[in-house]
Amino acid sequence: MDTLRKRSEAGQGLAEYALILALIAIAAVLALLFLSGAITSILSLIGKKL
Repeated sequence: MDTLRKRSEAGQGLAEYALILALIAIAAVLALLFLSGAITSILSLIGKKL
């Protein structure tokens, strides 16, 4: 019974890490969507100066 509990806890930890990674990925995508205009203008300015 003790090994079953350890497996359950290990699976729970893995699920928590997966949720954290998913939230970070969603936050990164949203940040890129909101900042895409600013990034495009900065890269365009750099390209013109080169």
